[in-house]
Amino acid sequence: MNIEERICCRGHHNIRGTHRSTFQVTTETDLSPRGDCVIGVGADKGAGDLSDGFRAALGCGSATLVTLLVAGDITVRVTSKGSASMTLDHETDLVWRTSTFTCGRTIGISSDHAALTLPRELISYLRGGGELLVILNAYPNGDEG
Repeated sequence: MNIEERICCRGHHNIRGTHRSTFQVTTETDLSPRGDCVIGVGADKGAGDLSDGFRAALGCGSATLVTLLVAGDITVRVTSKGSASMTLDHETDLVWRTSTFTCGRTIGISSDHAALTLPRELISYLRGGGELLVILNAYPNGDEG
């Protein structure tokens, strides 16, 4: 059984989407050109706002996280792993990583996408300020059912 969370955010004119190992959404509303991993700002949730049930599901050692990035008519699926070492307690940020590094912002490790590998049409849409819906599905037993 999966547990779902939804996060609404938007793009920003400084979105570049060029980071090689991560991508991020944040509750912060401004973005400097240095934030090359950020794909969404003004999110209605940070890691610390996720439900206890979602955190528990993602904290299983065998958990799989399936993230859908929905922007206009563009949908991108990202598959990541959960980890018992994730604290999911950061107030503003959620970060997907291709590595296995975890901190309070990390929501997914061993992700099959980073900002650089996301479709350029998605990045262009978000650079124009478009809305982004982030749908998170945590499968505690790794089974995407």
